[in-house]
Amino acid sequence: MLIVKVIIGILLGLILLSLVMSMSSFIKDQENSNRTVKMLTIRIALSIVTFIFIFVSFYMGWIQPHGIVPPPG
Repeated sequence: MLIVKVIIGILLGLILLSLVMSMSSFIKDQENSNRTVKMLTIRIALSIVTFIFIFVSFYMGWIQPHGIVPPPG
């Protein structure tokens, strides 16, 4: 389903955004690492939510796994 792929894409985008924000706060605020820790915690939480969403989507039949090389035919 297209909506599942869009949700996964949005979650991955948010993970990347959180990673970039934590890197920029680490570079700018070296004495105040509390913001960096919060951003990395958000990134970990988003990663866990994405992982769980992928498993639920597979279990519900919304997505189907496939190999790297499609089967002939």
